[in-house]
Amino acid sequence: MGDLSIKIRPLGTRVLVQPVEEEGRTSSGIFIPETAKEKPQRGEIIAIGDEEEEIKVKVGQKVLYPKYVGTDIKLDGTDYIIMESDDILAIIEE
Repeated sequence: MGDLSIKIRPLGTRVLVQPVEEEGRTSSGIFIPETAKEKPQRGEIIAIGDEEEEIKVKVGQKVLYPKYVGTDIKLDGTDYIIMESDDILAIIEE
C-alpha cells in the first residue's frame, strides 16, 4: 500500500482494488497451472474515491466482487482494478 495513494486516486464512488490470488493448489495438494486459474474475485481496497460518505468500504478491507467488473490497470508491475463501489458484493471479515 504505502506510497500508492500518491500515484492514483479514484474519483467519485470508485475504488481501487488489488486482486488477491487464490491458492495455487487444490485442497488435495494438486497444483493448478496459471492458464487454468480463474480470474480472482477477492481483493483488498487500496484507495477510495472522493465521495467517501457514499462508499461503504474502507482502505485495507478485503472484499468480494464479480468476475468481470471494473477496469484492469497495472502500476509498477502490480495489477489493480478500478471499479464502482456499488459493484462490491461483500466485505470479508477475518
